[in-house]
Amino acid sequence: MLDAVSANWRQYIIYIGFIVIFVIFAVALNDKGFLNPNNLLNIVRQTAMIAVMAIAMIFVLSSGEIDLSVGAVAGLSTVTVAMAIAVGGPFAGVAVGIATGLVVGLFNGWLTTRVGIPSFLTTLAMMGIAKGVAMWISATAAVPILSPAYSWLFGGGNLGRIPVLLFWMIILGVIGHIVLRRSGFGRRVLATGGGETAARYSGIETRNIKFKVLVISSCAAALAGMLYAGRLQSGRFQLGEGDELSVIAAAVLGGTSLFGGKGTVVGTIVGALMIGLINNGLILMGLEFSQQLIARGAIIIFAVALSQKRN
Repeated sequence: MLDAVSANWRQYIIYIGFIVIFVIFAVALNDKGFLNPNNLLNIVRQTAMIAVMAIAMIFVLSSGEIDLSVGAVAGLSTVTVAMAIAVGGPFAGVAVGIATGLVVGLFNGWLTTRVGIPSFLTTLAMMGIAKGVAMWISATAAVPILSPAYSWLFGGGNLGRIPVLLFWMIILGVIGHIVLRRSGFGRRVLATGGGETAARYSGIETRNIKFKVLVISSCAAALAGMLYAGRLQSGRFQLGEGDELSVIAAAVLGGTSLFGGKGTVVGTIVGALMIGLINNGLILMGLEFSQQLIARGAIIIFAVALSQKRN
């Protein structure tokens, strides 16, 4: 009985934690505008790209793999999109952005599932490659985006006071939830991470599943880069730098197991919002960037500990 109650509490701890942190910041930072609607909407704007990547990261982690290249791929995508828009307009930019994620994902998936290099090493190497390519082709300079239509649709626009980024996050969250919970592909992903040998004996092509989730992850990272570029109206190799830590933390805090076989989209989005909430609160408290990095690292440790307890 006690074990069941404890399991139920752990199941909802991310939501409880989010409410507790929100209330603490609301009380402590009330005089600094924490509850100002503009500030709360800014948290959504700053968090949306993390949430987009974290939704795809659920599939990667649930299959028993990991993708450390998402932040660098997002940065590379901002640069390729900005350069393509300058040459061929917004449609070319969207096509090149998607192609960027697809190429990186195919490469990650091939090395991991066909060559046999662990995804940790494959994506760690890709992190450096993607950042290096972005720096090389942009000459480390920001590439401006002069297309108002692209900037509005991909991150910079608002419907009334509601940022377009919120709609991106909700739509992708709904799609991710349906695919993970209601589709055969989602069930095969969870089965692969829950027990790869048993999944293979049951007829699941586990290599293909892992290949596909790595492609999905890179494409989601490229989309996040497109949103970064639209919101900031430029492509910069620095964008997305370090996001892989926040993305993994959001997924694990939300209930996705680092050891595979378990994932939840709604919890992951709440986890991403919690990280954005904490970052925003720390900034309003006047902490230095170095102190914010320490807090982010503490979140990662907490996320790992939480994952172990849930399993």
